[in-house]
Amino acid sequence: MIKLLIVDDEQLERDGVKAILERNFPDLILYQAKNGNMAVDLAREHAPELILMDIKMPGMDGLQTMEQIQREQRDTQFIMVTAYDTFDYMKAAIKLGARDYILKPSKASEIVQTIGRVIEDIEKEREQLEKELRLKDKWQKAQMLMETDVVTQLLFDHVHEVHVDMLMDMMDFRASHHMFVMVISIPEAGENHYSSIRQRVMKDGWTGALYGRQLPIIVFRKPGVTYRSQATTLARELLSIGMGSGQAWTIGIGKVYDSMDMVRQSYEEALLATAEAGLGHTYTFFDHHSNASGKRHEEMMDRKDIMEKIRTGKWDEVLSQMKAAFTLMEKERTPAYIQQRTQEVLWRISWTLSECGVETEAPLFYIQPGDTRRLWLETERLFTRMKEAYINRFTHVESDTFHLIKQFIKEHSHEDISLESLAQKVNLSPIYISKMFKEKQGINYIDFLTECRMEKAKVLMTDMEKSIKEITFEVGYHDPNYFSKVFKKVTLLSPKEYRKNLLGSHA
Repeated sequence: MIKLLIVDDEQLERDGVKAILERNFPDLILYQAKNGNMAVDLAREHAPELILMDIKMPGMDGLQTMEQIQREQRDTQFIMVTAYDTFDYMKAAIKLGARDYILKPSKASEIVQTIGRVIEDIEKEREQLEKELRLKDKWQKAQMLMETDVVTQLLFDHVHEVHVDMLMDMMDFRASHHMFVMVISIPEAGENHYSSIRQRVMKDGWTGALYGRQLPIIVFRKPGVTYRSQATTLARELLSIGMGSGQAWTIGIGKVYDSMDMVRQSYEEALLATAEAGLGHTYTFFDHHSNASGKRHEEMMDRKDIMEKIRTGKWDEVLSQMKAAFTLMEKERTPAYIQQRTQEVLWRISWTLSECGVETEAPLFYIQPGDTRRLWLETERLFTRMKEAYINRFTHVESDTFHLIKQFIKEHSHEDISLESLAQKVNLSPIYISKMFKEKQGINYIDFLTECRMEKAKVLMTDMEKSIKEITFEVGYHDPNYFSKVFKKVTLLSPKEYRKNLLGSHA
């Protein structure tokens, strides 16, 4: 309902207008003020949408009162009421933003017509504002889903350039070509801080989904600020979010790379830095402990070798190679160094399992470096725990799960299916689903969804009554220009060219 304030120093005038309004606009909430000061107080207390303001009043006149109210109530509309039909008065009122005016005396019908017109405008503006707020809320939710999806795809798979480019255009995000990844290791119950973390990161980059206890963030470089300064500031602000929880957060920071294709490398570095950040509330740069990187691959296994063998279940081979590397380092390296490198390998294994949809506890050493025999026993324990988690996970995965996933996507391709929501439906990790598509289908999840939509679009194209805009929405897109861009990418023809060819073949 609309609140209306009648401001006039004459009681008879206020009562007359009030009677007219109650008879013609019964839903209005009415207030009265007999002078400017009282009007200011009532406006402050009730925030009326519309004020009928008498210009000529003792003390603070109508124009002065209007100006003072507008300082606090910017959205309030005014209709000036005056017996002075002079250009100067109305020019001042219009300059202040008055919507209309009523002359004294006026017929009841003229008062009703003028007020009714302004009320109608207010209601339309209110509806438009509510619509914009609803759209903004929907967009923010959609943006969050798109953001987490693209981070997941970039870090654990491959996103076609058309999707990343369009995503950045849709979010009006002009990213630097240089970026790095931060990984926050959050203890259990820390997910309650996800929205606060994302809110802080929004102006600097994209926040992924929380997998296990790891939250990845892609940070775009700021011009005019050094990498270390930008990363340190952001890391401290993020750590401050978790300070009140009483739990220790750690943040690993990867190095800067100049393309989306290399951002995954920064993610791996951030993971390793997280593992070596210790147990305190702190952050660590990857290159703080990478001085020995030249010899690292000679002493420990290659990353691709680990990933491939773990993914194919060759656990015994991995453990044998780890033992050989461990024995080699015992002859030449300090216990602290051996523990650091072994920790790195265990984290690589944990990360690979996460990709496969296997969630495990963080493989952390809770012993002080010194006794290498005890260190190896602890390594075997952590290794065995991850192996058992892998075996248990894949024992319970149905053989037809992938078929069910594909069928669901085909049937619901017109909907806004995010990788995250799909994962929840089938109770699998988004990373694991992404990997299943890459390994079993030869393409990623986004490309498969696009294929389904394009096949449906081709069928709809045969109905010449349907416009390209209608087809856009029916197959699951919200922007005809984007739909046309993707359609041409897949079919090598624009929608209009494809339909023209259809017409030619029918002829």
